[in-house]
Amino acid sequence: MSRWRAGVTVMSAPIAAAAATLGVVLAAGVHRRLGATKAEAFATLPGDDLLPDAEIQNDRARTVPASTEAVWPWIAQLGQDKAGFYSFEFLENLAGCQINGASTIHPEWQDVKPGDVFRLHPEVAVRVAQVDPGRALVLTSKGGEAPGETGFDITWAMTLVPMISESGEHATRLHFRERYATDRPSMRPTIELTSVISALMTWRMMARIGELSSTVDV
Repeated sequence: MSRWRAGVTVMSAPIAAAAATLGVVLAAGVHRRLGATKAEAFATLPGDDLLPDAEIQNDRARTVPASTEAVWPWIAQLGQDKAGFYSFEFLENLAGCQINGASTIHPEWQDVKPGDVFRLHPEVAVRVAQVDPGRALVLTSKGGEAPGETGFDITWAMTLVPMISESGEHATRLHFRERYATDRPSMRPTIELTSVISALMTWRMMARIGELSSTVDV
């Protein structure tokens, strides 16, 4: 088993109980469109063209009470060897991610560029495919690093849409999309497990980004 797949397995154990309580919801496929509207799930996003034959797509969206200018710096510094993922750090480190998350903006991590290595784990990385500062960050597994064969390709797009809240304040619609493609039917269970875990981790990530963006000066 590759370390990528082993990491997924390790991460699944501590949250198995929580996942079980959501069994009915997950069985209905709600985790694939967590917080996202039907229109958002069917919209074309940056990075979709990188994996046109994707068989599985997950869309997670959340409105955060901060402008895109306030939110973007937290997105720009994502990464295992940078600010972490603003999620369940304890669980991530059980999988050997060695994350020491940040709760402040680091100027030295803001200059993200296409081609940059984006680490998920000390031994697993994807690549930055597209950057539109303040609007979108797109990652791809093509050209990435992972021990052994992962058996699937993935793109991960994080988009920010400016909006005005009901109270008239600036807000941001965060939309995270994962797309998976594989030519191996045997990999479907691994992708499904990854999708369930990512739903929980991503929801926490977006909530934390909202908290940081609205309470910390940038």
